[in-house]
Amino acid sequence: MELRPRGLDKVEALIAKGVRIPNPWTVDIDDDVNIDRISGTNVVIHPGCRIRGSRTVVSAGCVLGAEAPMTIQNCQLGEGVALAGGYAEGAVLLAGASMASGAHVRPGTILEEQASAAHTVGLKQTVLFPFVTLGSLINFCDLLMAGGTSRRQHSEVGSSYIHFNFTPDGDKTTASLFGDVPRGVLLNQPPIFLGGQGGTVGPVSTGFGTVVGAGSVLRDDVEEDGQLVLPPRPAEVRRPVTPASYRQLSRIISRNVSYVANLSALESWYRQIRRLFLSQLEFGPLLLAAALVNLTDIRAERIKRVRNLVGRLHPDDEGRSQLLERLDDVVAALAVVDGPAPAELVRLCGAAAGEGQEYLTVVQGLDEEQRIGVTEWLGGIVETQQQNVAEVVPALELRF
Repeated sequence: MELRPRGLDKVEALIAKGVRIPNPWTVDIDDDVNIDRISGTNVVIHPGCRIRGSRTVVSAGCVLGAEAPMTIQNCQLGEGVALAGGYAEGAVLLAGASMASGAHVRPGTILEEQASAAHTVGLKQTVLFPFVTLGSLINFCDLLMAGGTSRRQHSEVGSSYIHFNFTPDGDKTTASLFGDVPRGVLLNQPPIFLGGQGGTVGPVSTGFGTVVGAGSVLRDDVEEDGQLVLPPRPAEVRRPVTPASYRQLSRIISRNVSYVANLSALESWYRQIRRLFLSQLEFGPLLLAAALVNLTDIRAERIKRVRNLVGRLHPDDEGRSQLLERLDDVVAALAVVDGPAPAELVRLCGAAAGEGQEYLTVVQGLDEEQRIGVTEWLGGIVETQQQNVAEVVPALELRF
């Protein structure tokens, strides 16, 4: 009986097209993997790696498993992505994104250009804008983080940081916004710094330029930009637990609405602007489609969590009663909001993309008038979504 590793035919075909696989018999490729979606240019697959899923895409210059075996399942990797070891499923990583060994990446994650993480980092439904950098030993799920202008001036999360996204009531209406989409996509905002050995209790929203001291646990919003925050240690509390009290219900709903509204803005940005650049890449249309799927999945998760929270409420006041009665209308108001991008912006980006200019360079090269146009366009989407929900449940007195 001849022993032949599964997927060896695919491994041989990849080597033939130029993929470097130093130890072919140790690489496991599932039958449903389409090797036409794996580039033959400067791709390296180190020993022990596993490639799974019919939707998997590996672009030119990607390196898998340089430090430890790496498993990818239905992930879409842009050019030059480096995944040193671990497991990733249902994630989109755009050009130059990287993660060191011990990565654990779950579905709904999007790492934009040059976003990175050191070793032993867990992500799920995490959106990191370009240049955002995570240290080691981090759990950073259910959030969006922007800020920074380059790999030298980037938003950073210190090692051993946790985004606390699960409450004692089993509630996960806890997604946090570090920065925002309307300004963040311009890649010209001050970086955000979350000091190591700390955490954030979601849902929280912070401005750009926020600096949270090491060892701190952030529990409140930081509404202004450029703030140094050193939260005090909480006073000792001992009292009976009141399950599902939701004393800050209006704030929780407001933060969730704002999060979904920013997803609407980001989806519009992807459909109308990023599409122009991604369409020029070898597997760009597949990367775009996958990113839009992930944004849809993130939205669905957030709406599901709002439904779950409302299902625990008692009609103790007018606001809660109204939210219970009009929940379906609230969910309808959380549907995707869109708006046309400024025509001049579309023309400029389309021409630049057609000439082969890079997305980061073009966006950072926009002039002041063009940047104002972007912020007004995307900010208008956010405000429309917020207003749509506020009008459904006025008694809740949502504040944004």
